[in-house]
Amino acid sequence: MATKVKKVVLAYSGGLDTSVILPWIRETYDCEVIAYAAELGQGDELKAIRKKALNSGASECVIRDLRSEFVEDFLWPMVRSGAIYERNYMLGTSIARPLIAKEQVRVAHEFGADAVGHGATGKGNDQVRFELTYMALDPTLKIIAPWKDQRFELRSREAAIDYARARGIPIEQSRKSIYSRDRNLWHISHEGAELESTWNEPQDRMLVLSVPIDKAPNRPAYVEVDFEAGVPVGLNGKKMDGVKLIQTLNALGGKHAVGQTDLVENRLVGMKSRGVYETPGGTIIYEAHRALETVCLDRETLHYKQQVMLRYAELVYYGQWYTPLREALDAFFARLAKPMTGTARIKLYKGNCRAVGVKSKFSMYMPDLASFTMGAEYDSTDAIGFIRLLGLPMKVNGIVQRQTAPRKAAKAKRR
Repeated sequence: MATKVKKVVLAYSGGLDTSVILPWIRETYDCEVIAYAAELGQGDELKAIRKKALNSGASECVIRDLRSEFVEDFLWPMVRSGAIYERNYMLGTSIARPLIAKEQVRVAHEFGADAVGHGATGKGNDQVRFELTYMALDPTLKIIAPWKDQRFELRSREAAIDYARARGIPIEQSRKSIYSRDRNLWHISHEGAELESTWNEPQDRMLVLSVPIDKAPNRPAYVEVDFEAGVPVGLNGKKMDGVKLIQTLNALGGKHAVGQTDLVENRLVGMKSRGVYETPGGTIIYEAHRALETVCLDRETLHYKQQVMLRYAELVYYGQWYTPLREALDAFFARLAKPMTGTARIKLYKGNCRAVGVKSKFSMYMPDLASFTMGAEYDSTDAIGFIRLLGLPMKVNGIVQRQTAPRKAAKAKRR
């Protein structure tokens, strides 16, 4: 039994999937479709999107500039956490989806829509991220997901390309250039085409935000990232808003081939997928943040944070942003970030991004205490009792092993 809807707000990027899904929803459900696009720093992708949406059958096209909110309410909390999924993925697509869906629900309320829709496939993570957000913010809205509708016949990107051409819908993809991409202020991802084989090397022509490593300058560049309470606030001593700061680092990092990742990841739905990610600015920010926390956090706090940030990365990746646990962890990371005010100096060279200097008025690093020269601030004889007590269980175990070893040897000999 088909879901009856009157008005759908579709998360619309103007890419291949949503370009064909918009007319398909209108024709299949015989309903009004409002196209909604979020400006998250995707460059020229939104150029002429309104005209394209209206020509494809949308009754309205709503475009919302969410860049500042994206940085302040989503990226900076994630930066404070240090979250990275499976050691390499800096969550560029994952962190954007809850914000896109949140504003989509708001647009649905403004226009009196009874449904929201998305173009995520039934194999991907985005379907989960969108729908969990819809459920959390307004469970009364119906959800239209064509890829999970048995009537949806466009089961491949080739079929979608043919469908778009038959209806005169302009698209950038072709059978020769068929990458699935997602771009925002934080990153750009590339999937599909030759990347579907894990044996194929990523091609340089794929890169958008950065140059190939062998095309990067032969001289390194340095940049100083200034932080206040764990949040980047400026570069090289100059205050800068978050959007401008990330844009500046994207350009600098991209020039030096920083932030390129080729990753086979474990999707939430159970399968593995391969993607190439470019996150130049984010890579610099994370390295600077990591350097600052090494001097501003004590050992126990830092080690515990490293455990918790793995769970935070899963929450972001799984689309569980609007949960009490994520909110509680944000409070935890915000508390830890209070002393993280200072500057990290980062060296960029041929794809490498390395902190080469860090300073903070809250630094717990004391040169005199760390020096090899013994001074009055540290009595080395205190280490004698400390080591004895720390090693006592190991000492007892060693004694027991020595006492029982002859018996074990004799027993084995009798056998």
